[in-house]
Amino acid sequence: QLQLVESGGGLVQPGGSLRLSCTASAFTLDAYAIAWYRQAPGKEREGISCVSSSDGGTYYADSVKGRFTTSRDNAKNTVYLQMNNLKPEDTATYYCVQFDATCPYSDYVYARFGAQFGAWGRGTQVTVSS
Repeated sequence: QLQLVESGGGLVQPGGSLRLSCTASAFTLDAYAIAWYRQAPGKEREGISCVSSSDGGTYYADSVKGRFTTSRDNAKNTVYLQMNNLKPEDTATYYCVQFDATCPYSDYVYARFGAQFGAWGRGTQVTVSS
């Protein structure tokens, strides 16, 4: 498993925005699809977005669709997760992970991967609270 590093989390009020970053120092991200997951205390890890390498296609879970946008800047070797209109239920630790070149488009695949994968990074904490 290749090591990815997440950053950009913090404390924000409901309705606010944050932009998370995912980068790697030892390899280039442009050959991989990059997915974002999150895990709230006491809950299962949830796959929320993905951006493909092959065609730039994206996937979003229903819980974030219309509020979150993922993108990639290959020149900076970084994948972003722009989070708008944040809600208290978005409070979680956020992680990025690579897939093969194309994102899965099945909620089941994300759920199964989230449950089985064991090499998560440190993640970045997002807290939405007034």
